[in-house]
Amino acid sequence: MSIWNICLAILVFSIIIIVHEFGHFIVAKINKVGVIEFSLGMGPRLITLGTTAGGRKLLFLKSTKYFEEHPEFEDHTLYSWKLLPFGGSCMMLGEEEEIEDERAFGKKSVYARMAIIFAGPFFNFILAFLLALIVMGCVGYDAPVIESVNAGQPMAEAGVRPGDVITEFNGRNILLARELNQYLQFHPLSDTPVQLTYERNGKEQEITVTPELVKQKDGAGSYMLGFGYNVRTRTRIGGWATIKYAAYEVKYWIVTTIESLGQMIRGKVSAKDISGPVGIVQVVGNAVSNSRPSGVSAVVLTLLNLSILLTANLGVMNLLPIPALDGGRLLLLIIEWIRRKPINQKIETYVNVTGFMLLMGLMVLIMVNDVMKIVQ
Repeated sequence: MSIWNICLAILVFSIIIIVHEFGHFIVAKINKVGVIEFSLGMGPRLITLGTTAGGRKLLFLKSTKYFEEHPEFEDHTLYSWKLLPFGGSCMMLGEEEEIEDERAFGKKSVYARMAIIFAGPFFNFILAFLLALIVMGCVGYDAPVIESVNAGQPMAEAGVRPGDVITEFNGRNILLARELNQYLQFHPLSDTPVQLTYERNGKEQEITVTPELVKQKDGAGSYMLGFGYNVRTRTRIGGWATIKYAAYEVKYWIVTTIESLGQMIRGKVSAKDISGPVGIVQVVGNAVSNSRPSGVSAVVLTLLNLSILLTANLGVMNLLPIPALDGGRLLLLIIEWIRRKPINQKIETYVNVTGFMLLMGLMVLIMVNDVMKIVQ
């Protein structure tokens, strides 16, 4: 993988992280919460922009101790770029401790705090939607059109023809061809009849089709319906349809992430299928390399599509009710709202710190797994 590809991957990842943290940041500012530091990356600071009464100062390689020894920075937000190009933070006043300051996070209403925490993942979904608007506007969407029907097999026997548009499959609304592929991936065909709704000449028709067991030369068999559908062609659209299908695109990636998590919980996804930051860099780099022969526009569209996937994925993952993630913190705030009194600050801090340590440990394991996959 070239340095250029690695830089592109880090750029994509950085933009997604910045947007996530900006969500926390802007809603915190709206609610008049003091933001101590807004940073991209983790580890030691490389560059910090600090504001004082005397103006702005650009500082290099300054530690936390430096800012503690210079009180002129106390009431202002630090904007930092840190060494490790993964992650970021929006550190707020009174976020992990009780302090007597009206600007403290803990002094705000439970609704304000919930809005601040939820804003990070929500901004990821907004970014996914904006990127999807660009993609839909440029190349359109993948319509779930049937392209071929095998004679003598279930779909042909049921009267389905090439050109028919699938609108529903076993109760699942199908708006994109990839949604059909997604459904079949997570719900393989069996001898159970399939309920199918398709559109022909503007009229919808409903049928029930029973998959047929097709034997292979090696004796293995799989259930088939006997049809092929659109997997490459994009239908150009404009106006309101662009907005509508951009929303469908975001929904597709959110559902895919949730379905994948379900597969992981059920043990149907192995450790080899899980990737962290290093694995993501490799995926982005490979995708860019594969699309480069088709020109700059193909590379840009590839990066946009991958960015939609990654930012939607980050939004969903951050909403999981796990300590240290936004979802875990939201869960604690919901409990506080139900109890109508705050959770003990020490308990909340202990839960978040413990969750953060476990999360860091998991990230290290995933990173080792990524490196091993690359080496192998």
